[in-house]
Amino acid sequence: MSKKWFFLIIMFMTLSCGMLMAQSSNKKADALYRKAQDALNSHHFDKAQTYLDKALELDPNFAEAYLLQGDVYNFQSNSVGAVANYNKAIQLKPNQKPILFYITAEEELKCGLYQDAYNHLLIFQEREKDITPLAKEFEKAMETAQFGKEAIKNPMHFNPINMGPNINSEHDEYLAALTADEQEIIFTVRQPRNENTICVFCQTEEDFYVSKQVNNSWQPREAMGAPIKSGYNEGAQCISPDGRYLFYTLCNTDYGMGSCDLYWAKRIGDRWSRPRNFGEPVNSKHWESQPTIAPDGRTIIFASNRPGGFGGVDLWKTTMTEEGVFSVPENLGPVINTKGDDTAPFIHSDGKTLYFCSDGRPGMGGKDIYYSTLLSDGSWSAPVNMGYPLNTPADEINISINAAGNTGYIASDKEGGFGGLDLYSFTLDEKLRPTPVTYLKGRVIDAFTKRPVEAQIEMIDLNQDKLLTSTTSDPETGEFLACILTGTNVLLNVSNPLYPFYSENFQINQEASEMEPYIKDIPLHKAGVGKTYILKNIFFEFDKSDLQPASYVELNLLVDYLKQNHDIAIEIGGHTDDQGSDDYNNRLSLARAKAVYDYLLSKGIEASQVSYKGYGKSQPIADNGTEEGRAANRRTEFKIVEVGR
Repeated sequence: MSKKWFFLIIMFMTLSCGMLMAQSSNKKADALYRKAQDALNSHHFDKAQTYLDKALELDPNFAEAYLLQGDVYNFQSNSVGAVANYNKAIQLKPNQKPILFYITAEEELKCGLYQDAYNHLLIFQEREKDITPLAKEFEKAMETAQFGKEAIKNPMHFNPINMGPNINSEHDEYLAALTADEQEIIFTVRQPRNENTICVFCQTEEDFYVSKQVNNSWQPREAMGAPIKSGYNEGAQCISPDGRYLFYTLCNTDYGMGSCDLYWAKRIGDRWSRPRNFGEPVNSKHWESQPTIAPDGRTIIFASNRPGGFGGVDLWKTTMTEEGVFSVPENLGPVINTKGDDTAPFIHSDGKTLYFCSDGRPGMGGKDIYYSTLLSDGSWSAPVNMGYPLNTPADEINISINAAGNTGYIASDKEGGFGGLDLYSFTLDEKLRPTPVTYLKGRVIDAFTKRPVEAQIEMIDLNQDKLLTSTTSDPETGEFLACILTGTNVLLNVSNPLYPFYSENFQINQEASEMEPYIKDIPLHKAGVGKTYILKNIFFEFDKSDLQPASYVELNLLVDYLKQNHDIAIEIGGHTDDQGSDDYNNRLSLARAKAVYDYLLSKGIEASQVSYKGYGKSQPIADNGTEEGRAANRRTEFKIVEVGR
């Protein structure tokens, strides 16, 4: 039996008891009370309210009338009215049946009256001889009351600002998704059905709208047209940090695998591809919805009520092994999922902070927003409630956080909006912020023709040899955006089969909110005899030729390149700055070049394909008069010495 129906039965019992015991000193009031009870039993709420108002005019101390009026409000989900009338009945006749104190507490929790609810729960516990039938519900209510009253004492900083008429309307706007550079926002709008609505039984239709930010101002929203718009319900979407992929939910179609399925589309130039169903093994005859994609471009977390979970709706993970191909979903496990519903996941651009909604753990009531961190061993930390007043007694829908980690976006129907749910932005309390992320943005082009090049772009944590970001440049424009996690030593790898790979190194120590993003075009040079490429992520111990482990990531990329291009032979060149004697620098540069050579041979590269040489300080590329220049001169390169061998 569901909790909802359980409470309806309990309230019916309360009404029945009231009918037997109710008696006013005013016979007219008593007669009106009985008429009100008949009206309520027939679900004629307005008529019942009218009778009770007249009865209370005749007898203002008619406790049973207040009790019945509380039930009228309760049946109409008006918790404020129910609480006021139940408490009036208790005030007039304190020796009420214990169940009334429990029902009153439940309604007080919905109103955020946590201390009052706590007090009434204690009275219920004290007076009720056997609470076994309500043990689980009582425990949950007590947890909520205790959590809520403490959370209100320690509120988080929260000042939501309506995103304005270019975003919001008289309809419901919700589920905001932003690109990492915050220049584009995609959100869901629920509007009344129209002549284009295909779903036969749907009274409303959900569609996507887009707004772009120009000079820090959101421009008038525009409906996302075909091929994304279908006439069915599109919603619960996420956009990859680079804006290239849209993952979303499509419901109530006559061609889906379940009630709601996951779909994806790719942006090429200024248009979206035809949406494609994730298909098996991700979609099923069950409900799959609310996808979010990690910055690695591969990990997708979504909500589903498929079998094998821990509750009603759980969070699951799938990996996009190649474009449009997805692995068998894995449950995120009991640390994240509960016996209740765990929904609306949002993975931050840092790739490790997960926000989601849950009604299965202590909170403010309904669904609250929590966050958890992915630990180094692949497990999740215990979820943390984001606190009051971000969380309320009502159900929270979802949250999204910008890449810098300092601004959040939510939907709310608070007073003062444009109607229904509106989108709001707010400064995220410092206690709740994820690891800041900045980004590299630009174009990949052919160095000779200047034409756009479609290339694979990866950001790799050199210390952990872990992929942080994976994306591709647009084949029509060459444009790309790649997230960079602050506080990391990162390798940028740009690759295309027709070009030797390109690498950069980023050591980000500043907060993303304190620094400008990197804007950089990347020219790729086709292989040619005599062309030289700097290996920017090769590191040696100070004054030695011992390779540091962080070097292996780039060296392995070079191994892959050589194995894929057997017709190319290269020379590894070692270079130093001008500090020290010629003999010292020649020996050091040669030893370092040989260390790279030895590593390549150890990974299966043939000696005929690679050679090495130490150049000492003879070929500077920067001014040795500055530390920055000397650092640039201390480098390892590879030069193509043969093509088509």
